[in-house]
Amino acid sequence: MLSHKQIKFRDNFSSPFKQRLFYFKNLPMALISGIKLTRLDEEQSIAEVPYRWRNKNPFRSMYFAVLSMAAELSTGAPALLALKGTDADVVLIIVDLKAEFVKKAMTKITFVCEDYQLFHQAISQLKQVGDMAEVTATTVGRNIDGDEVARFEFTWSFKLRS
Repeated sequence: MLSHKQIKFRDNFSSPFKQRLFYFKNLPMALISGIKLTRLDEEQSIAEVPYRWRNKNPFRSMYFAVLSMAAELSTGAPALLALKGTDADVVLIIVDLKAEFVKKAMTKITFVCEDYQLFHQAISQLKQVGDMAEVTATTVGRNIDGDEVARFEFTWSFKLRS
């Protein structure tokens, strides 16, 4: 069950204006590329990235870095949502990334991550200053036909400080 702070954080992403403001302040490249977080809850985090001119590479498919940004957002948003459930001072950083590109991305791509509970469990294990935990979150990107285009694994490290 989400806390009041988590619900407020989630609801801010439900507002297109507040989501764009967040991107402007924190993730300007997501704003430029048109990435949108369309769902964030305890079950799924869904990020979409449009196929358009500024996101394309010379081979007429979506640039891998744009796909990586959307994939990262789909795993980072539930990590942040889980952090909002604690008053502890916890820092997070990506310590590893694995990516598999299965098919050319030539339409809007939707990334789905279903690992919120892993983040929640990892953060709840942090008890003493200096404690660390890692979560490897998987997100799968699919085109508008439902075909898998890319699969990413981001390993997030959490550390409890002061």
